[in-house]
Amino acid sequence: MFQEIILLIIGLVVLIAGGEFLVRGASRIALRFQITPLVVGLTIVAFGTSSPELFISIQSALAGSPDMTMGNVIGSNICNLALVLGITAVFSPIQVNSDSIKFDWPMAMGSSFLLYILVIEGYLQRNEGIFFVIILLAYIGFLIHKSRKETNAKEIENIGAEMEDKSPEKNSPLHWGMDIVYLTIGCVGLYFGSDWFVNAAKDIFLEIGIEERIIGLIVLALGTSLPELVTSIVAAIKKSTDLAIGNLMGSNIFNVLSILGITSIIKDIHVSNSIIDYDMMWMLGITLFILPMMVFNRKIGRIQGGLLLAIYFYYTYSIFSI
Repeated sequence: MFQEIILLIIGLVVLIAGGEFLVRGASRIALRFQITPLVVGLTIVAFGTSSPELFISIQSALAGSPDMTMGNVIGSNICNLALVLGITAVFSPIQVNSDSIKFDWPMAMGSSFLLYILVIEGYLQRNEGIFFVIILLAYIGFLIHKSRKETNAKEIENIGAEMEDKSPEKNSPLHWGMDIVYLTIGCVGLYFGSDWFVNAAKDIFLEIGIEERIIGLIVLALGTSLPELVTSIVAAIKKSTDLAIGNLMGSNIFNVLSILGITSIIKDIHVSNSIIDYDMMWMLGITLFILPMMVFNRKIGRIQGGLLLAIYFYYTYSIFSI
């Protein structure tokens, strides 16, 4: 048991580090090919930050543990909007901008509801995964088109300029080599980290009688949500929570369309009745619950944050009793 716990921790650290290396290497290589920082930010960075969840879902599906695959995504989405958003709001009230109401929330709710409709018969199949990826690509295209017209695009361009300024010899073989090394380390770290994390989690928690669905919903989901949680807490301490809702909604959108889309293309995913009838209802309910706060209050304050935390802890308690 002790060895499995050590492997679980090492796997999580390697997994998260692999995602960071992948984003760094892929982003810099893309910039060297003159791909605009705007496109890099909305594609490679967004995809890279979801890569730990993706590799865990693929590993779980290939290992014959579909409940862990679905539980990872559903649990991550619930964790983002209840635990992470709740903690952030308790630290510092979150202002809601109009884009989150007009674009982020409808897309997050729409993709989650579409997932529910498609899996209601008990499977997410390859053709549905392809459909998810097509929707994701269309959504990214929309974001790129929209962002080019807004001031936020200039901010992303400035980030890219800063990256380039730090590498004056950006086309030298040394810098190209380092970027390829980062990319390789990222891919290797994601592969082995996800393998160690998933297998250790299964060994530890199945041994003490916890089913795979709960392992996915809590252990895997919390593990892969740690970067978002830490980032959100740091942003809250610095009183920089303006983009918190949009970022978390975006993460939920990518979780459904990208992770489940790609995983189901590789292998059809069986979805248990407990996930369809209970866990997905919570995911949809929490997403719907925060809408009035966004529309009428235009902020999520400390009281609402505390309420979201209470909802998350009650949900976590409740899944052990069904």
